[in-house]
Formats: sequence, structure tokens, C-alpha cells
Amino acid sequence: MTLTSWLQFAALIAVLAATAPPLGRYLAAIYTGGKAPGDRVFLPVERLIYRMARVDAGQEQRWTTYAFAVLGFGLVSFLVVYLLQRAQAVLPLNPVGLPAVPENVAFNTAISFLTNTNWQAYVGEATISHLTQMVGLAVQNSASAAVGLAVMAAFLRGLARRQASTLGNFWVDLTRTTVRFLLPLAFLVAIVLVSQGVVQNFSGHTVATTLQGGTQLIPGGPAASQVAIKQLGTNGGGFFDVNSAHPFENPTGLSNFVQTWAIAVIPFAQAFAFGRLVRDRRQGWAVAAVMAVIWVAMSIGAMLTETGGNPAVAGLHLDQMATATSSGGWLEGKETRFGPAASGLWAATTTGTSNGAVNAMHDSFTPLGGGLAMTHMMLGEVSPGGAGVGLNGMLIMVILAVFIAGLMVGRTPEYLGKKIQAAEMKLVTLYVLAMPVTLLGFAAASAVLPVALESLNNPGPHGLSEILYSYASTANNNGSAFAGLNAATDWYTVTHGLAMLIGRFALIVPVLAIAGSLARKPAVPVGAGTFPTHTPLFGGLVIGVVLIVAGLTFLPALALGPLLEFLSL
Repeated sequence: MTLTSWLQFAALIAVLAATAPPLGRYLAAIYTGGKAPGDRVFLPVERLIYRMARVDAGQEQRWTTYAFAVLGFGLVSFLVVYLLQRAQAVLPLNPVGLPAVPENVAFNTAISFLTNTNWQAYVGEATISHLTQMVGLAVQNSASAAVGLAVMAAFLRGLARRQASTLGNFWVDLTRTTVRFLLPLAFLVAIVLVSQGVVQNFSGHTVATTLQGGTQLIPGGPAASQVAIKQLGTNGGGFFDVNSAHPFENPTGLSNFVQTWAIAVIPFAQAFAFGRLVRDRRQGWAVAAVMAVIWVAMSIGAMLTETGGNPAVAGLHLDQMATATSSGGWLEGKETRFGPAASGLWAATTTGTSNGAVNAMHDSFTPLGGGLAMTHMMLGEVSPGGAGVGLNGMLIMVILAVFIAGLMVGRTPEYLGKKIQAAEMKLVTLYVLAMPVTLLGFAAASAVLPVALESLNNPGPHGLSEILYSYASTANNNGSAFAGLNAATDWYTVTHGLAMLIGRFALIVPVLAIAGSLARKPAVPVGAGTFPTHTPLFGGLVIGVVLIVAGLTFLPALALGPLLEFLSL
């Protein structure tokens, strides 16, 4: 890997280190319920929204009411996005006259954007009108991220409160997250992207004549506004079919750097918000350090595997190595303006943050590079994780680590002054099992059913990797794909839709239940036998739990997919 690649990675780490802590402080201020920066500007807007929606901002909710509000909002979001797609042919802002989206694709897409997955079984510029992009998909990019952050806020209140019965108000958390946090950030990032050449207009297709005298249709549309919130909200997806590899979405090295930062900054900021909300900043630094260690390791691994190239071509003549760069990296499926290292860094960052955006073809990565991306999702996307849900997942792993540590020393497990007992551990078990059961169950069925195997373009271990990756992506609400799999069939649109629903709501509900259980508990005084949860030793234990849980669950499947493909080179 070149010095430039190392310097770019170091610069990204430095910018994240400089921006994530203050952003975390601001996020914590939003959820404390008292005075917060920007009240003079934002409070009138919020009060108008509460009045229009008939929300009592002073009325807090129990965890069950909070969960029903999340589910109800999700149902309405699904219906709106589905109906918009089905009716777009007769609605305005459809300059090229696109027809209604087919039923199965509309169903899959509505679930995809509802669950913050942004899995796309369609070609964006040839399927979705500008109105549907803006009112349906871009709005959900913000709303689904705000829901995740709101659930995070409720979970942190459950950890911080003592003998309380409520966790806040979902509608207030949703409104404050959107108005004060996501929209201002997205506006700033969109301005930067427009300055770099990202498209932002209401044009249809521009007809151009090529040098050979042929005709080419150049698509336009409001892309920059959607790209900004899709990255900040760890949504992913793309306005155009090839996503952030498209020059209209990601035209320069600087736009690529800014988007990589936007993908990771909120997940890291959440850890610092956590430390402030539980009134122990050391806890926030410990969680951020665990996230950073895994992310850095995965990023370096992905960059090295992609710049190292494919050993299968090591003995070929130069004219047979047209896809290999002069530095030995593998450029197949990657954009020359980014190169193998930046593509590997992007892949590791997105698969660790439930962001499905891609700036390269993951299906063309080396077996180990694609395997690392897949494994990063299988860890539960906790390093640093998605908007809200990433921190929730990491704290679930922290609770599991506390429980294991308690068993090892023969004491009742405690975390932040709360005893971790049978009720919480049953819910933790449900959380930990929901994603693997969904992923492996659907992948196993797809590996044997003829209707599923017809979608494969590659046989052998790479074909299995394509199946595994698709369900790892949907069950973890990521949205990226190994593009060798045709996912537009009825089997995959339906099963992927179900996987996305389970991967979202079968995790959110247990998190809220755990928060409600912990909020009701009194504080346990710190004693000589209390296990500290802010030390490097505990951080190492959490990393071990994350790796072991995923390793024991997914290693057999990975051995038959990317590992076997690598060994066969």
C-alpha cells in the first residue's frame, strides 16, 4: 500500500477524532430535555410540529408505548413509500415518464428504506421518479436514521435513570433528532458535495452525441441532497444504479473523503453522547475505543487485501494483467479516481456502519477483501455501527461481556450501577440470535432451492458468498450487495424484505424492553468487588465477545464461501 493511502487513512482518523466528540456533546444536549444549543431557532419549529401532530411534548412514555409508537410510525412510512412508487406514473416531477414500480419491487423498496437498509432491487435512474426519490426515499433516509437515534436515546435513559417507569417521548425524540441534528448536517454536507460536482437539479435525461456519433442519455436529478443524508444517516443506497461509484454521486477524491467521514462521524459521536448521558465520560471513551479498534483492524485488512492484488495472476505477463495496478493492487471493479486502498477503506467503513453505499464493486473484491466486508457485517455492525442501532448493538455486547465477567468471578453482573439479571439476559439472547437465525436460515434455503439458485451468475464458493452476503446485508440492514446475484426475483425480494424487517424490529423491541427493565432498577453502590467497565482490560473482553459470538456462528459458512475461494486461488 502506498504512502498516500496511509496518509489518507491517517487524515480520516484525525478528522473523525476532531469532530466526533463535539458532535457527541451536541447530540447529548439534544436528548437531555433541558436547554440546548439553537433553542432560539429550533424551538419554534418544534412547537409548530407538535401542535400540528397533536403531540404533548411534556408527556413521557413507558417502553411499551415507545415501542408501539416506533412500530406505528414504521407502518405509516411503509405505506407512504409503497403508494408513492405505485402511483408515480401519474404524479408530477417525473420528467422522463417512468411507469409505476412493480408490486414486488415496491414492497421490497418500501421495507428497505423503512428499515434503514436501502437495499435496491432496481436501477435508480430508470425506475424511480424525482418525486418518489425526494418525498419517499430521501425523507426515509432521514426518518429511519432519526428513529434509530431516538431508540438509542431511550436506551441510554434506561441505563441512566433510577427507579423510573418512562424512557422519554418517541415523537419528541424523533422531531428533535431530525430538526436539530440530521437536517442541518445534511444541508452542510450537500453544499460541499455540490461544490465538488455532485448533481442537484430537476432535469430528466440530457441527450448527448458521442464521439462515435451515437446517442447517450445522461440522467439528472436531485442527487446531492439525497447523497448527504444517505451517508450521514448510515443508510446507503444510491440515486443512480452504481451508487457512489457514479461520477454524478461521487466525482472527486475530496467528495469521496467527505462521504467516508460522513458515514462514520455520527456512529462515533454516539459513543461520546453515551458517556455524557450516563454521566460517566470514561464509559463513552471505552466504547468508542472498542469501536475504533475493530474498525481500524477491518479497514487495514481490506486495504491491504485490495492493494495486494490477486495471487492467481502473479505469474502472468503484463498484457494479461490489465486490471492490476502498477503498485500490485487489484483495480477490477474499482474506480481509477479512488483506487484499491480508498475502495477497501470505504467498504470496511460502510459494512461496519449499516451503510449500503459502495464506491466499488464488492463482487469484484479479492476473496479475502469481500470476506472481510461480509464478516464486518456479521459482527452485528457495531464498529462503529449505524445511526443509533450501532451503539445499541455495542452496548448489548457490553452487557453480555459484563454477564460473562460476572460468571467468571462469581458475582452478580452489574453495569452502570444496575444489576444484570435473568430478565435482561433473556432479552439479550433474543437480540443476539435474531440476526444469525434469519441470515443463516434464509441463506441455507437459498443454497438448495432451484428458484433461488437460478439467480446465481457464479457457481461454487463465490456463488455461496453471493448468497451469504445478500442475507448478511439485509438481516443487518446494510444494503450493499455482491452484484453477481439477481435479487429482483420474487424469492429474493420477499425473503430479503422479511430479513430486513426482522433485522430491524426484532432488535429494536428487545432493546426498548431492556431499557424499560433497567430504568426501573435502583442504583447498586460501587464496592470493592465492582468490575470496572471503562478499562482497557474490559475493552479487550468486549472485543473478544464480539469476535467469538460472530466467529462461532458464522465461521463454518465463511469457510465454505470466501475462505475456500481464497484457498483455491
